[in-house]
Formats: sequence, structure tokens, C-alpha cells
Amino acid sequence: MKIGLFFGSFNPIHTGHLIIAETALAEASLDRVWFMVSPQNPFKEKRTLLPEYDRLKMTELGIGENHRLAASNIEFGLPKPSYTIDTLTHLFDKYRSYQFSIIMGEDNLLHLHKWKNYQAILNHYTLFVYPRKADVPIDSELRNHPNVRYFEAPLLDISATYLRTRVQSHKSIRYLTPDPVVKYIEDRRLFL
Repeated sequence: MKIGLFFGSFNPIHTGHLIIAETALAEASLDRVWFMVSPQNPFKEKRTLLPEYDRLKMTELGIGENHRLAASNIEFGLPKPSYTIDTLTHLFDKYRSYQFSIIMGEDNLLHLHKWKNYQAILNHYTLFVYPRKADVPIDSELRNHPNVRYFEAPLLDISATYLRTRVQSHKSIRYLTPDPVVKYIEDRRLFL
């Protein structure tokens, strides 16, 4: 089974994430996409993150009934902060018959050299990369690596930061994230 791993804080998940995942299924010929909810990204401040179980629940709600997408809490039981190479090693040990690849934005490719054991990731996994800004290719020597493959995806200028700012300003986030996620945020008064 071919699994695309889409790592992120998903603080909260939004329509852009879901469109990328759905597009990657077809463009990268994947069987499933797993949203890898990261409890603590080493490049982000923990104080800005909701508790991981809230972010996992919102990701599950956002995915809804799409059986080809799944929210994963695998990193919750691993040491923190979460390093992609450690998660990949754990997944390889647990799911020997699965073929894993990584879905990432082009901006992450630019900073890949800062990741723990990034060479091992590049040598052993395919990276499916989507552009983040129209007509602004990122200059990186990794663009031409044999395990880096680009795919086209609709570009929506939506970020979790934008959603959080709107919630804090008491503005609507309807249509920016699925309705069940909006309700979860409103019911629990998250990001206020």
C-alpha cells in the first residue's frame, strides 16, 4: 500500500490542507494520505499550539467520511520534539509492507537541509512537493534530486495562522475549514 505522509501541526486543519491531500492521492498515485499530527514541530514554538488531542480531533472532523484520508497520532508516543526521520523509522518498523512517501510544500524543501538526517530521508523516501506561491519557484539544489517529484495543486492563500487570527478577532472562518471544525472551535472557544 502506498501511503503519503502529510506532516503538520494542523493548528487547525483548513481547506487548503484537505485540497493538497486529495490532489496528492491522484497526482502521486497514492492509496492513502495520513495527516501526521505533530505534537511539537522542532521549528515552531510550542506555546502557539493547542493540545495535540484537540488538533487530532479537528483533523478527524475535517477529513470526515473520506476513507482515503486518515488522521494519525503516531507521533504522540514518540520523543518530543518530533523529528521526521524518527517517525519514518518507527513507521518502517511497524508497517514493513507499506511504501511511505512524504507530501510537503516547496517552502519545506528549501529548509530540508536543516532537518535531522535529511540525507537519509532524501535517499530512502520520495518527496512529493507542491508549489506554495504561483510563479515563484524556490531556488534549491534539491529540486532536481531523483527522489523529489513536483505535483500541481490548487494554490489557496490560507494558513492556520490566518484562521487563528480571524477567530481571535471574532470573525468568521466558515468555508476556510470544514463546518465540523468550525463548530469544534466555537464550542470549545479555542484560539481565544
